[in-house]
Amino acid sequence: MAAFIYDIVIVGAGPAGAVAAALLNKQGFNVCVLEKQHFPRFVIGESLLPYAMDILQEAGLLRAVQAAGLGFQYKNGFAFSWGDRYTSFSFLDKFSAGNGTAFNVQRAEFDLLLIREAEKQGVAVRFGETLKKFDNEGETVLLTVERDNGDTYDMEARFVLDASGFYRALPRLMNWELPPETVMRQVHFTHIDDRITSPKFDRNKNLVCIHPEHRDVWVWFIPFANGRSSIGVVGEEHYFRHESTANILKETVAEIPFLAEILADAKWDNGFPFRYLPGYTTKGKGLYGRHFALLGASGEFLDPIFSSGVTIAVHSSKLAADCVSRELRGLPVDWKNEFAVPLTTGVNAFGSYINGWYDGRFQDLIFDVDKDSELGRMVCAILAGYAWDRENPCVRDSQMLFA
Repeated sequence: MAAFIYDIVIVGAGPAGAVAAALLNKQGFNVCVLEKQHFPRFVIGESLLPYAMDILQEAGLLRAVQAAGLGFQYKNGFAFSWGDRYTSFSFLDKFSAGNGTAFNVQRAEFDLLLIREAEKQGVAVRFGETLKKFDNEGETVLLTVERDNGDTYDMEARFVLDASGFYRALPRLMNWELPPETVMRQVHFTHIDDRITSPKFDRNKNLVCIHPEHRDVWVWFIPFANGRSSIGVVGEEHYFRHESTANILKETVAEIPFLAEILADAKWDNGFPFRYLPGYTTKGKGLYGRHFALLGASGEFLDPIFSSGVTIAVHSSKLAADCVSRELRGLPVDWKNEFAVPLTTGVNAFGSYINGWYDGRFQDLIFDVDKDSELGRMVCAILAGYAWDRENPCVRDSQMLFA
């Protein structure tokens, strides 16, 4: 018999893992979270969307975020810049019901806060422990876990959720990883002391800047409450000429007039490293199987353009927690139509707009749509993360915007 037995083991203590753990713990299940790293640790994905706030509230985690006093930046929308064009969307005026605000967060502090809150609620959490073997052939799942010191032990669970993000623990062990079907793009990013005083900049909104010549190259600018901001440039490799990440970022900012103006006094060299990802798209052979399901980027990740990563992750946790709860209580569950298909609905909506972004159609719409119109509010709801709201025609038929 295994040394430890749980109803559900969750691999990964990020937002997807914390939300799934909290939701299942509330329903009376014995839950353990395994995390190979030690928190706090740096991770990308610092922009939350309003729909994610709804899910944090349902999981009993939002109040802790609101009361944390960690300097999370209040956010109420998106702003977009391209050449001399500028537009913005307020989440407070969107088509879908739900939260109209969110936060930008330093993920090291945010992720630690969420998982500690889940732990306070009764979830077992183990840091510095890596899943090494996964056997789901029997009536329960048998796991082998390795501690930091090299010792191993066995666990047994009725169900496993993989919330390990880009590490993709179960797809690695099961050889479920597939090559991406989209264009590979690089990401170069860092944190700067932005020192912005310009009234042109709204600190309560994320800023997305399109390169004036290459419309498929763009920069995110995510302000934090402490005077720092996350800044990153996304584009295909051939645009960057194999230069250093620091040079790529600084040169790109200099080429974008709006960014060059508001960041004229920015301090780039502040001790925070310049970081680089050669690619970010993930895809696997499926989203679920016998006694397991994949959450967030463990299953699929598309693109950072609309800051949808955390929102997709926690929505997958919400869907999976409901299915797991019913399955472990002996009720019938259709994982395809109750987990994979509903999750894919929103992912595909985001995917359509991501494709439209890179071919220019969605960019044109962003700058031309009347934000006070019904269509403008529908688009705003997508930007706010409500990509699963079937009342929104832009969710039911994402191609209607490009007709």
